[in-house]
Amino acid sequence: MNFEAVTIKDIAKELGISASAVSKALKDSYDISEKTKKAVLECAKRLNYRPNPMAQSLKRGNSKSLGIVISNIDNTFFAQVINGVESVAYSKNYNLIMTQTHESYDLEVSNVEQLTVRAIDGLLISLSYETRDLGHLKKLHDKGLPIVFFDRVTDEIETHQVIVDNFKGAYEATNKLLEAGYRKIAHITSSPHVSITDDRLNGFRLAMSENNIPVNEQYVKYCLHGGRDLNEIEKALTELLCSPDRPDALFTASDRITTTTLMQLHKLGFKIPEDIALLGFTNTGLAEVLSPSLSSVYQPAFEMGKKATEMLINLIESKRPVTEFEKIVLPTEVIIRDSSKPMLIHK
Repeated sequence: MNFEAVTIKDIAKELGISASAVSKALKDSYDISEKTKKAVLECAKRLNYRPNPMAQSLKRGNSKSLGIVISNIDNTFFAQVINGVESVAYSKNYNLIMTQTHESYDLEVSNVEQLTVRAIDGLLISLSYETRDLGHLKKLHDKGLPIVFFDRVTDEIETHQVIVDNFKGAYEATNKLLEAGYRKIAHITSSPHVSITDDRLNGFRLAMSENNIPVNEQYVKYCLHGGRDLNEIEKALTELLCSPDRPDALFTASDRITTTTLMQLHKLGFKIPEDIALLGFTNTGLAEVLSPSLSSVYQPAFEMGKKATEMLINLIESKRPVTEFEKIVLPTEVIIRDSSKPMLIHK
């Protein structure tokens, strides 16, 4: 069964007037009588008429729609970003069309193509862990499509970016583990060519270096799909936990890696933090009630979505070409809970 939307022509046929007169009446035009306007509005309500946004966008030259590309909506961090995006977009009368890459480059390319077919006015995007070739985005940027990057960004395209202070968040988190007495700290992170990976790894390395503790390179494990592939985390944990010189703490560098690591440690029978401590980047609202409660690096995801959307709409609505761009860096917060209790308390 095909749904057919009611059009202006249907109202015109129902009332025996021209489509042009209906259109003018709906726009409250001065050259249409009040009697006709009333009849048109009553008929439109009775037939459940709704304006066609695509047709309107063609007339206006814009769609009042924003496209957003994220990895997964079931990721707590990205869900909070979406809430921030919506808080601004809807207040400015923009619609939001959301797509998920599931960390696939091919799906990212396909999604971006589909969004442009929908005639979006601008694009918000956090790059997938597989993305290295930015040709699909460069082409659109060169054609004038406003683009704002958030979270996972690139400097290959000159435009606005919104990130958190990944370096400082990792640096402070590592220092918290060191202050608690842990020395053999392993780092489980994401794909090595993604912006957030470098920043978080470098923050980890600096904290270790300033405390005169060499980083054991065997303790640095990369999960190329950011924890979406469970086998990658299982492999990293097996290599770390079966090592003769097993680490006494894990610092994990993404929301999914952190929560999955906690789950796997429980599954393997490890006591946290008695056998091994855990602290990682995660925005899960369950951090406080997990067992043990989870030490975390919290990111202002809602604010990130809000700020990125404000910047995108400013690009879209700017009357002049924008030539100066900003990189907004939002602060992180390290929250210490039971999963990284000081060693002296439990050993």
